[in-house]
Amino acid sequence: MGKVTVITSGKGGTGKSTFTAGCGAALVRRGSRVLIIDCDAGMRGIDLMLGVSGELVFDIADIVNGNCPPASAIYPCKTVPELFVLPAPQNVRDEVSPYIMKQLVTVLKKYYDHILIDCPAGIGIGMESASNAADRAILVANTEPLTIRGCDKVRQKLRELHIPEIRLVINRFHERSFRKLGTFSDLDAVIDKAGARLLGIVPEDPSAAACAQKGLPIEGKHKAVYAFDRIAARLDGVEVPLEE
Repeated sequence: MGKVTVITSGKGGTGKSTFTAGCGAALVRRGSRVLIIDCDAGMRGIDLMLGVSGELVFDIADIVNGNCPPASAIYPCKTVPELFVLPAPQNVRDEVSPYIMKQLVTVLKKYYDHILIDCPAGIGIGMESASNAADRAILVANTEPLTIRGCDKVRQKLRELHIPEIRLVINRFHERSFRKLGTFSDLDAVIDKAGARLLGIVPEDPSAAACAQKGLPIEGKHKAVYAFDRIAARLDGVEVPLEE
C-alpha cells in the first residue's frame, strides 16, 4: 500500500510543481513506483514538466464522470520509467470533490509505492480535496514573508483535516539574496515562523527549473537534484542528516 503525500504552498510561485516533479523522479531513482496526481484544476502543469502533455486524452475528471477507467487517464513518463501522471481537469468547474478524491486515491495507492498530490496554492476547496486522502503533507515555501505567512494558514487547515505529519521544504533558496533581503535573521527564524519541521532545502537552480519547463527529466548533476535525492531518502524513512 503506497504512501500518499500532498504537496502544498501558501501562495503561488514557490516552485511547488517543479519540486513535485523533481521529488517524484528522485523517489523513482530509489526504486519506487510513483504516481503524481495533479489537482490544480484549470492550471495543470505536471504533464508539461514530465513531457506527456502531447499524449493527453483523459484526465481525473473523466475517471470521476465515468468516461474512462482509471488506467486510461494515467500516463507513463517516457523519460523516467516507473513515474506516472494523472492530469488535472482543464476547467475549474470539473474540480473533484474531497469525498470522491479520497475514494479514488484509496484505490490507486494499492498499485504504487508513493503517490504525490500536487495541490493548488492556498486553502480553497481544491486544497481540501487534494489533502483529504493524504497520509502526510509537505509545505513548500520560499523565504519571502508572504510565503511564510501563507504556510501558517495552510498548516492550520491541514491540522483541521487531521493530517498527522506536516513537513517544510524551503525551495529555491539563494543565500546571498536571503541575507540581502534581511527579513529573517537566519533560516531557523524562517522555520519557526512556518511552524513545521524542516524536511529539506532545495537551492536555487535555474538549470533544473529549465528542464522542468522543457518537459525534460530533472536529473543529473544539478544542485537541486542532490537536494531532491536527500529529501526522497527521508520520505522513505532513511535518516539523512540536514546539512549546514
